[in-house]
Amino acid sequence: MDDAVHNQAERESERMVNTFKIYKPLLRATMKLAGVRPQKIEVEPGTVMNIWAPTRSKKNANNGKKPAVVFLHGFVGDGILTWQFQVLALARDYAVYVPDLLFFGGSSTGDGRRTVGFQAECLAKGLAKLGVQQCTLVGFSYGAVVAFRLAELQPELVESVVATCSVPVLTESLSRECLERLGFPTWSELLLPDSASALKKLLEICSFHFPRLPKCVFKHALEVLFDCRKERAELLEALVIPDKDFAFPQYSQKVHLVMGENDRIFPAEVAKSVKENLGDSATLVCIEKAGHMVALERPFVYNKCLKKILASIYKAGHTK
Repeated sequence: MDDAVHNQAERESERMVNTFKIYKPLLRATMKLAGVRPQKIEVEPGTVMNIWAPTRSKKNANNGKKPAVVFLHGFVGDGILTWQFQVLALARDYAVYVPDLLFFGGSSTGDGRRTVGFQAECLAKGLAKLGVQQCTLVGFSYGAVVAFRLAELQPELVESVVATCSVPVLTESLSRECLERLGFPTWSELLLPDSASALKKLLEICSFHFPRLPKCVFKHALEVLFDCRKERAELLEALVIPDKDFAFPQYSQKVHLVMGENDRIFPAEVAKSVKENLGDSATLVCIEKAGHMVALERPFVYNKCLKKILASIYKAGHTK
């Protein structure tokens, strides 16, 4: 009898409209009310970036009174889905920009390059076309690696970096250590799940305490959030660099590290090592009862921390 009830529930869930397809238009409307809207920017021929920007972006960038804050997402979800709670919390006081990185959301390219540097270059061009002359980059996981690279390439653009649950560079040795600890042979097998159960496993790894959800939610997420799988796998391959090519970067900007205390991908000891290598130019905050997805898992605590960091960056008379 229980099996029959379960099977009936499964059949009914499969007939349901995709949860994310319902939520996305609601999210778009909410973001527009908060004062941001998506803009398609051709950064070079064949390369388009979708960037959520202030409704009157050129006036609200560095030509206006609000400091520009750019949010860069990780490997699960696009920009606005990842940072929705932060946009709502910060859009009143800051000119908020939320790009979709290439092969996520509405951003794409015909170019064959998959490096972090290429992502950073395209982002810089997109921000320039929106009139952003100086900004703070707030990156999560993969997005923070892109933020660190852009800070290296264009220090005059990047005033400060807030790196959430990430490292500046993912080396072969660190990559191997992380994957062995998690029990996965490659990053693609972890971050590009191909079944509802694999996605559930990923989200459990990324969380301190992941809530119980119906199986249909994971199926719906797979349908909407994991396109461009081949290109994303190539991004992950290009993300890892050989140890012999690695020298810890030095940044002219202030770097603020924010980590989940229970992050299983980049644990606390990794964060502390990064802080030590960055030296006095860096700060480190660990948020309790939070895993890798700290900004989604504990948004109110994270937002309080982020507001404090941004206030320290943009206090009266501050310059880089």
